[in-house]
Amino acid sequence: MNTVTVRNVEIGAGMPKICVPIVGETREDILAEARAIRELPADLVEWRVDFLNNVSSLSLLTVLTFLSELRNELGDLPLLFTFRTKREGGEKSISPQAYEELYKSILSSGLIDLIDVELFLGRDIVSRLVAKAHEHGVAVIASNHDFKRTPPKEDILDRLEEMQELGADIAKIAVMPESTQDVEVLMDATATFTKYASVPAIAMSMGELGLASRTTGERFGSAVTFGTAGKASAPGQLPATELKEILETVHAEG
Repeated sequence: MNTVTVRNVEIGAGMPKICVPIVGETREDILAEARAIRELPADLVEWRVDFLNNVSSLSLLTVLTFLSELRNELGDLPLLFTFRTKREGGEKSISPQAYEELYKSILSSGLIDLIDVELFLGRDIVSRLVAKAHEHGVAVIASNHDFKRTPPKEDILDRLEEMQELGADIAKIAVMPESTQDVEVLMDATATFTKYASVPAIAMSMGELGLASRTTGERFGSAVTFGTAGKASAPGQLPATELKEILETVHAEG
């Protein structure tokens, strides 16, 4: 399996890397969260731009200005740009065309290191954004989020394999468990995928039931886990400092 190195952070090697999401609704909130994150054990930062107030009606220049200020606050921390659509658990709806145009503009800015692109937007859009990202030296996380259930192992593998086939640098899946068996299905599918995959995987079961998937990724092949600086961006996220302590304990146990 190939690892992915972004600003000296090697994703897919050693302990799972901690990604802390920024979920501020205003410019002031976003920058305050960025300053707080610099004091946390974060390996990378995700800007969840769908949390931004009235993002759909803001000019692209305004979004880019916020992004530039955020980049300055974060120093050398890798920055992941994500617009999570409402159908995959995000805050706002957006048309596929608007999504693609937003991402293309962000990629041209030179201000980000990674983008998250949702697999279910369709193969054509994903392929175009992967190509555009790689043209600008930006890594791509292809993702899928199922807030209703945990699909069968074969379906999880199919989705991860399609992400890899479309050229993503990292394949991500998040599912909702209804039982501990569901969590085991997610872990088993991820372990199977990472045995033969050429890209790292990020995998998690959401909510309290899925806590083990957020803390023991090193054992089943999940390369990144999400910890909070305050407000969570998805169910089950732990505070980043607490998460770091657990990851170190798991790592020490081997």
